[in-house]
Amino acid sequence: MVRILLAEDDDAMRQYLSRALEKSGYEVVAVDRGTAAVPLIESDRFDLLLTDIVMPEMDGIELAQHAASVAPEMRVMFITGFAAVTLKAGKAVPQAKVLSKPFHLRDLVFEVDRMFDTTAASELN
Repeated sequence: MVRILLAEDDDAMRQYLSRALEKSGYEVVAVDRGTAAVPLIESDRFDLLLTDIVMPEMDGIELAQHAASVAPEMRVMFITGFAAVTLKAGKAVPQAKVLSKPFHLRDLVFEVDRMFDTTAASELN
């Protein structure tokens, strides 16, 4: 089973994304900030880091860069509502996928499915 570490500081969004991904067959561990994700990355194995970019304490770009040094095989997908930040993320972590808010859950699941070649997207149609 694909394991996803979700770092999202908005409580409602974090719960919403977690439920949708779990319903689609993914295992999700969700945290409310980047600094809470760091020890998990260092002690556990995840296939995907799904992170908001703009968060307090440690932003998603810093988190992704740390993850790349500790777990280089982990894939990264950013979610953000800020267009200018999207450009910064693309330059800082060029192999990462960026999904701009607002997006439909089908879009998120489709992109995750594509990353791992699965077909869970049909669950949300």
